[in-house]
Amino acid sequence: MEKIVYQFEDFLAKVKQDYKEFVTKIHEALVQDGYKVKIESKTSGFFVSYSHSKTKRVMLNFLFRKKGLLIRLYADNFNKYADFLNRLPEKMEREIEKASVCKRLINPEDCNPKCIMGYDFFIKENHHQKCRYSCFQFEINPESIPALSDFIENERKERLALV
Repeated sequence: MEKIVYQFEDFLAKVKQDYKEFVTKIHEALVQDGYKVKIESKTSGFFVSYSHSKTKRVMLNFLFRKKGLLIRLYADNFNKYADFLNRLPEKMEREIEKASVCKRLINPEDCNPKCIMGYDFFIKENHHQKCRYSCFQFEINPESIPALSDFIENERKERLALV
């Protein structure tokens, strides 16, 4: 059976009209920065991953869930712009609070040894120790788009400085 190769346009066709401009801007910026795009079809919809061609590190994913389109950021350099987290909209802060705790941070034997360490940080006075794979996973909506744009731009700048 032949593997189906999906294009960005296939994914974009499933994105709500209100979010297409945001998604397209992110896509174009990351491709320009040298990120490789991998698009897969999952049961919940398309899954789009951006990994840098030199470092092989994933920066973000777009994924569909029941509540709509989500973005998962791998903010490897968030500590260089950690004050930004204090300005996140309340809903995004709640999404971080709901994320899974990083078992590896708390007790390394409780997690897969291949797992990459999660994030340990504060937002205002709240201490978070969150799993890398769920910490910065946000619903894309009109309220989150400006903050997500800034978040992604902060991470892009830091990653570009390292390549």
